[in-house]
Parts: sequence; structure tokens; C-alpha cells
Amino acid sequence: MVEAAERAAVLGRPSYVWQSGQERRLALIRRYVDLENARILDVGCGIGTYVNRLRGLSEHVYGIDIDEQRVRRGSITLPNLALAVSEHMPFPDSSFDVILLHEVIEHVSDDAVTLQEACRVVRPGGKVVIYAPNRLYPFETHGIYLGKRYISGNIPFVNYLPGFLRRRLAPHVRVYSTGSLRSLTSKLDASWVAHTVVYPGFDKIAARSGLVAKTLRAILYRLENTWFRAFGLSHFLVLEKREAIGKGYEGG
Repeated sequence: MVEAAERAAVLGRPSYVWQSGQERRLALIRRYVDLENARILDVGCGIGTYVNRLRGLSEHVYGIDIDEQRVRRGSITLPNLALAVSEHMPFPDSSFDVILLHEVIEHVSDDAVTLQEACRVVRPGGKVVIYAPNRLYPFETHGIYLGKRYISGNIPFVNYLPGFLRRRLAPHVRVYSTGSLRSLTSKLDASWVAHTVVYPGFDKIAARSGLVAKTLRAILYRLENTWFRAFGLSHFLVLEKREAIGKGYEGG
């Protein structure tokens, strides 16, 4: 059980069931990105939960993941899933209108190269959509290591430690501030078109107590419209690849 939890923390926990939290995140994406009939790539697709939902908006949805078991499982019912690493996406330049990286860049071997690849395979004017963990969220949701011992669960205040101490406790996952996202994306041929921070969906709590989940949602979702959103669970960022200048676009 511990090994399974540790593996999930390192690789990321894919969405296995579509719930209200995912629907809320999709609705936020749709405020800024046209998904209807778009060519969409879900990077780190897991078993294809987002791919399946997005296929209700477009027939042209693809997914890649590094976990063979997840890809095999998803491919039983879904087309266009492939085994691949985010740093070397198996697609030509400008292949997609939208790239989705939902809670992925914190787990990849190289987040900068992953975003470079995302910008390579999206078309000029296309969107790269990112959800990524927030450094100011009071809990580290991926568990921690005490020496070689892995402890799962939501661990409080780890994200508030100095960087070198946080990395010692959580070497398996990154966390981002708005400033670090600015730095990470500064060399990309893309512009920020939307950014905010969102609180959790509380779907697991809702399964145990609908009243508690309703109360938390009512309070914290209102805070997303105030400066308290800075303490939310995840950054939401939309990048737009810049249009080519001059004679056509040559990719890269």
C-alpha cells in the first residue's frame, strides 16, 4: 500500500472518476480557450479521464503518459493514447490547437523542456493550459520523505519551508510561486493570457459529508475573488503561442 502511494506521488495521481472538481476546472479552461472541435493533447493523461471528457467537445483529442499500465488501461476504451515522455513528444511542430498539462509539470524530469515541447507542438495562436501546485498552499498533498521513509497524505506547512529544506522532504515533486512560473516561462515563445489560483474541489470530502464539502466550497470559492486566492491549491495558467512574424512559420 505504501509503495503504491509512493509511486502515485512520484508519477502523479491521475483522475480516475470525473467529478465536480474536474468539471469546475474544465469550465475555467473554457472561459479562455475554445475547445470545440479543437485538436487537443493531454500531456500526462493517465487512464484518459480528461481525454474522455474532452471528446465530448472534439473528436480530435490525444493523450500521452509515461506510465504503460495507465496507457494500456485507458486504451481499452479510448483511441489516441500513447506512451511517451513529455520532454520528447512524438508529434510534428504545430500539431495541436490546445495542450493541457493538468498537474503534470511538477512531476516531469525537466519542466522547462516539457514546456518548450508543449510550445513546439502547439500551433501559433494556440493555447498551453497548465494547472500546477501552489507554493503558498498550506499543505503538501504529495506526501514527504523522512530519510528513506515515505509518508503519504496532506502534510502541513512543508511548502513554507526554505527551498533546500522543502526539497529534502519532498524531492519527488515541485511546487510553484507566481514568480517561479514567470521565470520558468520567460524564455518561451508565448504570452500569459490568464492566470489565477484555485482551491480544491473537495470531492473526497463530499463523498463522506456533503454538508462539509458544501460549506468549504461556499467559503473558499468566494475567496478566489479576493487576494486570499494566493493560498489556493493550484495555479491555473494559460499561455498563448505567439504568431510568427515575417514569412510564414517554420516551427520550433
